[in-house]
Amino acid sequence: GEDIYQYKEEQLAIFRRRKVGFIFQFFNLLPVLDVEENISLPALLDNDKVDKAYLAEIIKFLGLEDRKHHLPSELSGGQQQRVSIGRALLNKPSIILADEPTGNLDSKNSKEVIELLKFSAKKYNQTLILITHDVNIASTADRVITIMDGGIVSDEYLK
Repeated sequence: GEDIYQYKEEQLAIFRRRKVGFIFQFFNLLPVLDVEENISLPALLDNDKVDKAYLAEIIKFLGLEDRKHHLPSELSGGQQQRVSIGRALLNKPSIILADEPTGNLDSKNSKEVIELLKFSAKKYNQTLILITHDVNIASTADRVITIMDGGIVSDEYLK
């Protein structure tokens, strides 16, 4: 393991970019970039070459093959969230941190997004930390930590 408490801000930024995949409630896609470019952004920010084969695998995995050259404005909310997931997966992070990833989605897209996240975590041996207010989503987790007013009120292993 790494002692990240000793890292300077620049080192922390690099660590987060390389080891943690962030999925935000509001997608945070760049409107002028298409699906492929938005997903590729972490590698580009790190001055890395994009693994085109892995990028194609992610796009196929997310069901976005026919939308890969579309801009975010041409995508549904569910498709935009899938792009956000793809961007989080690109660097094959050890940890996926998903902040209310279904907060702006209907129940069908919410279920699909959670299934994608769980499948990815299993396939790529990743730790998935998911923040949600939805008890139905929380009930599908292996472990649920409930926080109220900034403190842990329960910590349960479900599976």
